[in-house]
Amino acid sequence: MDYYYVNKNAQPTGEHEVHKSTCIYLPHSSNLIGLGYFFNCADAIKKAREYYTNVDGCYYCCPTCHKR
Repeated sequence: MDYYYVNKNAQPTGEHEVHKSTCIYLPHSSNLIGLGYFFNCADAIKKAREYYTNVDGCYYCCPTCHKR
């Protein structure tokens, strides 16, 4: 199980990225909302949609949930 975060700052294309806590591109802690522990990024994405409607997985740490 991994701990996930969503970035408060949207990407230039408008989506808020979901990251694992171990991601090498994890934004600064002041720019993150903790989502909790999940078995997969799809469940973390669902949780992130409680905060933002436009959500995507990080290309590096959540490639199976990266759509853009």
